[in-house]
Amino acid sequence: MIMENLLHHLTTLEAELHHHGILCTPLRLEKLLHPQFHEVGQSGSPYNRETVIRYLSSCSKAPPTRSNNHAVQILGEKQALLTYFSASTQPSGDTFYTWRSSIWVNENEGWQLLYHQGTPASAVSVNNLREQGKLP
Repeated sequence: MIMENLLHHLTTLEAELHHHGILCTPLRLEKLLHPQFHEVGQSGSPYNRETVIRYLSSCSKAPPTRSNNHAVQILGEKQALLTYFSASTQPSGDTFYTWRSSIWVNENEGWQLLYHQGTPASAVSVNNLREQGKLP
């Protein structure tokens, strides 16, 4: 898969997890998340696959999440690292900015998310993106 195609494909899969008004079914989440999936959330707390599927399946509405600055790096024959910046607006109106990293693997089920980490963005990095016109 050419890098641009891979970037587009993984970005599209990742966006499904951000809902964009459409909630994933448990069956779809099971296909997207690798059996060994785990993550460290923006809160710094670790989560396993079952916890994430249960949580996302129970959501009736998700905060709007916008993302940009996507980049992909090939890690191996069937592994890739997707990195990007996101902004999530909470019901209170507050916006949380996060640097995100996802490791995707291409095995029997196609591309699946193996690991995800969200790191709160510093005010300096948010201001730099704002000045560059790259804020989502």
